Amino acid sequence: MNTLASDFQRMPGHWVLASLGKRVLRPGGLGLTRVMLEQLHIGHDDDVIEFAPGLGVTASMTLQRHPRSYVAIEQDERAADTARSYVSGDRRQVIVADAQDVPLESHTATVIYGEAMLTMQSPVQKEQIIREAARLLKPGGKYGIHEMSLANPTIDPQRRKEVRQDLARAIRVNVAPLTSAEWIDLLENHGFHVLAVQTAPMHLLHLKRLLEDEGISGFLKISGNLLRNRQARQRVLEMRRQFVKHAAQLQAISIVAEFRPK
Repeated sequence: MNTLASDFQRMPGHWVLASLGKRVLRPGGLGLTRVMLEQLHIGHDDDVIEFAPGLGVTASMTLQRHPRSYVAIEQDERAADTARSYVSGDRRQVIVADAQDVPLESHTATVIYGEAMLTMQSPVQKEQIIREAARLLKPGGKYGIHEMSLANPTIDPQRRKEVRQDLARAIRVNVAPLTSAEWIDLLENHGFHVLAVQTAPMHLLHLKRLLEDEGISGFLKISGNLLRNRQARQRVLEMRRQFVKHAAQLQAISIVAEFRPK
């Protein structure tokens, strides 16, 4: 197997999609991202922190709202370099750090959000990231998440394990979605009061969602790249098969919560 083929075999699924030209990599697509941002009510007086902005689609939408400040937290230099390509200007910065341990003072943000990142963390890491968001937020500040969720609130443990294992094999990263109630409990256990919950189908690789998120030109670009790259095509089809197989068990979820320390 040549190096390129080997890379596509090992590469995390979101980077495979990004390499093909896909820009929207969130479980609920642009639609659910827009809902989350509307419910966060970002304005000129807000100090915003975004965990893992990735290709910057949501960051650009946030910056168009002209918050007082914006900080992107990326885990490594490669991702930070990508973020620096769209984050510039006064009171705009990119910090290389783990979302579990951000080198900023406590109570410095009025809005924090992250998308498609908590799902890939272990239970301990989920707790640490949400605890860090609580530390960084001012009382009354808002925290938004946009993640993958288990649609069945009483899912059988064995079925949950099967979903996790199938998705992890296809995406090549840890995948541990929670039910809506579990996501809510996780936030409430760290001083958050849930303000809004919105769900959407997990249709990341469905034709309708692709057209909605990427537009016709973006869809044609992705399609052309898929036709030219057999290894990437195999990975995308593998991911789509698992999403379809577990469609009844999966959904996207957005939750916006207010930090209310006791």
